Amino acid sequence: MSAHKARRVLDQIRGRSYEETLMILELMPFRACYPILKLVYSAAANARHNMGLNETALIISQAEVNEGTVVKKLKPRARGRSFAIRRPTCHITIVLQDTSKDIVEALWDKK
Repeated sequence: MSAHKARRVLDQIRGRSYEETLMILELMPFRACYPILKLVYSAAANARHNMGLNETALIISQAEVNEGTVVKKLKPRARGRSFAIRRPTCHITIVLQDTSKDIVEALWDKK
């Protein structure tokens, strides 16, 4: 997905609690919500398993999207011509923070 589409969703969840973020992402109509929901869920599972943190005390302290590479393809068209297809990718970074200031970071490359 493009970074612009993912950034539109991340702007809505930045600074919110983990439980509120899950509710927002499940109800938003954008296609970028599902991969971001999986990423937030994975980051919370890492925080619980690796650091022993409680999921109810987590907040989204930092959420950012950076542009990745662009996959370029050519689609054959009529009369021997070709049409360029650009498929942008993005790098999503979400940082969860506990009330005791412990930080858990999750990185994900979406293609």
